[in-house]
Amino acid sequence: DLKVELDLNSNPSEFKGDNLPVEQVNWFEAVEFCQRLSRLTGKNYKLPSEAQWEYACRAIQNEAQLYPPFHYGETLTSDLANYRAIRIYADEAEGEYREQTTLVRQFDPNAFGLYDMHGNVWEWCEDDWHENYQDAPTDGSARSKMGKKPQKDSYSVLRGGSWYAYPVVCRSACRNIYTGRDYRNDYIGFRVLCVVGRTR
Repeated sequence: DLKVELDLNSNPSEFKGDNLPVEQVNWFEAVEFCQRLSRLTGKNYKLPSEAQWEYACRAIQNEAQLYPPFHYGETLTSDLANYRAIRIYADEAEGEYREQTTLVRQFDPNAFGLYDMHGNVWEWCEDDWHENYQDAPTDGSARSKMGKKPQKDSYSVLRGGSWYAYPVVCRSACRNIYTGRDYRNDYIGFRVLCVVGRTR
C-alpha cells in the first residue's frame, strides 16, 4: 500500500490517451503522487521549487548566454509548443490552436533535454505564492509561508502555460498567481523532480 494521505484517481485526465500529460490534478494530489513514487522507488521525488522549474525551463548552459523569453528564443510558434497560437507574441504568424493537450515529446526539447516546458499544461511548483522574490532562498529551495495559514488555504505557483494559454504567459519567467492548492482543471498538471546529490 503506497497511500500516504490521499486516495488518487488512477485516470483523472479530461483528455484520454497514451502519452498525454496528466491533468485535472490539484496540488495535494500531485504531492501525494510524488510521495508514493518515493515510497515505491526508495528515491526522493517531489514537485520542483519555482526556482528549480525556471532554471530547468531556461536551460542556460553558461552565464554569458542571454535570457530570452522562451528557451526557443525570442518568440513561440505552434510548431514549437502547444498553446493558444491564434494569439501571437511578437511578429510571427498565427498558428494552430489545438484546444487540448498534445503528446509528450511531440515538440523539440530544450538544451537540458526537457520537453514541454512551454505550453501543454500548467505545472504545479512546491512553493507557496509570494508576490516577489524578496528574501527568496538562494539555494533553489521552495519558499513556504507555513504557520501563517493552514496549508489547505494556501496558494501555490503554476509555471509554463498550457494548451489554453496565450503565448505571453508561456514565457520562462511568467508566474500564474492566486491558484488555490485544491484547484484542478484540464489545463493543470505537474512535473516530477528527483532529488539527487550535487555534482561538480
